[in-house]
Amino acid sequence: MHEILKSLSGGDRRSISESNRIASIVVERPELMEVLFIGLESNDPVLRMRCADTAEKATASHPELLVPYKTELLNKHAKTEQQEVRWHVAPMLARLPLSETEETVALNVLLSYTNDRSSIVKTMAMQALADIAIRSPRLMPLVKQHIEKLTVIGTPAMKARGRKLLVMLAKVHHG
Repeated sequence: MHEILKSLSGGDRRSISESNRIASIVVERPELMEVLFIGLESNDPVLRMRCADTAEKATASHPELLVPYKTELLNKHAKTEQQEVRWHVAPMLARLPLSETEETVALNVLLSYTNDRSSIVKTMAMQALADIAIRSPRLMPLVKQHIEKLTVIGTPAMKARGRKLLVMLAKVHHG
């Protein structure tokens, strides 16, 4: 097992282990992103979650690290049932450079995430939908409609995020 995977293994889902430190290393050594994607294939749900967390943190400032894994992320990891992985996949999907076809795939994945049992997954999906709609105006009406609905029916966290996103989308759309 690779040293990075060993560092991310063990404990339980409430701990992020060494994901912050390893995300910094991955930014400096982009080839290590491959190790995180190998970890996403693990049978260990804790390791999968931490690999997703680490990849998401590394790509927050360096989204280009995701490009070699775009197909894998869109077609495989986006379909995971594990909520702790989903809430990290959502923002990564929004960071990808996407063709119109790929945007539609990402949009459908994120819309399905808004029906997840986890409020965190739903909220992260709302943010990712808004981020994609900002880049792709053709999606703006549909995304706004869904965020408006979720802002009415969602949890308090979803309602709060939805209100902020709707203000942000209105500024982008009109200004």
